[in-house]
Amino acid sequence: MIKNIHQIIPKPVTLFILTLLFINCKNNLTMKQENNNPLLCNPEIGVCEMPLNDDVQKKEATITTEKTIKIVYFTDPICSSCWGIEPQLRKLKLEYGTNFEIEYRMGGLLKDWSYNSGGISKPSDVAHHWDEVSKYYGMPIVGDVWMEDPLSSSYPPSIAFKAAELQSKEKAILFLRRIREMVFLEKKNIAKWEHLQQAAIEVGLNPDKLKLDYEGKAQDLFYEDLALARDYGVRGFPTFFFSNSNEQLVLNGFKQYEVFEDTLLQLNPNAKKTTTDTDYKSLFAHYPTLTTKEFATLSNVSFIEAETILSKLASSDKLKRMTTKNGSIWQLAQR
Repeated sequence: MIKNIHQIIPKPVTLFILTLLFINCKNNLTMKQENNNPLLCNPEIGVCEMPLNDDVQKKEATITTEKTIKIVYFTDPICSSCWGIEPQLRKLKLEYGTNFEIEYRMGGLLKDWSYNSGGISKPSDVAHHWDEVSKYYGMPIVGDVWMEDPLSSSYPPSIAFKAAELQSKEKAILFLRRIREMVFLEKKNIAKWEHLQQAAIEVGLNPDKLKLDYEGKAQDLFYEDLALARDYGVRGFPTFFFSNSNEQLVLNGFKQYEVFEDTLLQLNPNAKKTTTDTDYKSLFAHYPTLTTKEFATLSNVSFIEAETILSKLASSDKLKRMTTKNGSIWQLAQR
């Protein structure tokens, strides 16, 4: 049977309170089960939650792997809580990546706007919500895309990710990262092909093959992911299934790094931790772009210390900084 840990059960609230919660997600209330807005991501529980489907029943995942641990990660390109978890996930990969493999599955967070209710009925309602979530997670998220060029659905970028996987699993992860940067920081509507194509080119994918697969096989693969999410009883993102040959543990929503580490060590107490250099050159060699929060998490310093270090490197032309109203992202300067 699935063993679910660190799970917080939502408290009932009224639809009126849900509307207020969407506007200011820093309050201490959680979502009501019958809320139909898939973009209502509560940072207190760290979940972007899907509408309840009474037909959903959890099934135990049967996972085999040559590595000790397999992680199945249900996510969505526009899930703000998934963006908020990037520092922890990147650190887990850096320190324990030799002990596990990770499989990305798309969850279909926003099919269209017909799913909304309770006074949350249009894209512009999301803008302020994203700005508030940004402050909570310490990750730069700019909600202006919902005012300037709103997405009608998260299905197109999800399908594009599945198309990218048909070319390269590694480049697909880079592609997912890039389109997230586009939507969260650059205010680009990643439901549009022009932005998906540009992201593909930037990470070294063949855009023509991507388009062919995007219009063909990738759509079937995406709907297989949706079916798998229903089978596993996934109702929110991020959701992680950690498995070894005998046991499975589930993490739902935003968690601190120590929770990820403890979960992995429960399944493999002998997991080998990789010692990595935390100087800026080494970290940017692993991850070409880093937010301030990511750099702080990976280098084990405070957010303020990270900001000071990165600013000095930028002042000496070693790093390039992209600044948004809600934070910065950094990369090595071109020489």
